[in-house]
Formats: sequence, structure tokens, C-alpha cells
Amino acid sequence: MPKYLIEREIPGAGKLTAEQLKAISQTSCGVLNKMGPQIQWVNSYVTADKIYCIYNAPNEEMVREHAKLGGFPANSISQVSTIIDPITAE
Repeated sequence: MPKYLIEREIPGAGKLTAEQLKAISQTSCGVLNKMGPQIQWVNSYVTADKIYCIYNAPNEEMVREHAKLGGFPANSISQVSTIIDPITAE
């Protein structure tokens, strides 16, 4: 299944409390449950003013639909073509 990197511009994201992040996560999971198993949230990285999310989904449209239903920004969606890590250098 294709993997996508989603950039969400959220001013002050790095200052969100644990409770706020939990609420956002619960909203996302609720939408995912309604959309079915074709779309999966892998993980997210929170920075000062953005959240970067990794999702598995059959297409970009499904990722956009998740963002719309959850009320989340999806400022940029890029399909991941390859994953590399230190093992790649060996």
C-alpha cells in the first residue's frame, strides 16, 4: 500500500499539551475507524509549528478525505517513493 507524508501547518503545535495531543489523536482515530481499514495512521512528528504525519492509504484522495473529516489541515501531501536509513549505507 502506498505511504504518504502529510505536512500540517499548526502554529504552536510544539506547545500543545499532552491532553490536546490526545484529543487530536482521538479525533484522528475516530475518523479512521469510520473510513475503514484501507487507511492507516503510522505515526506523527510534532515540531514547533507543524505536525508531519505518516499514513498508509490506497491514494492521496483518501488522505485528503481523512483531513477534511477530522478538521485537520493537510498543507502538503507527498507519496513516499523509498525509505532509507543507516542500513542503506551498508
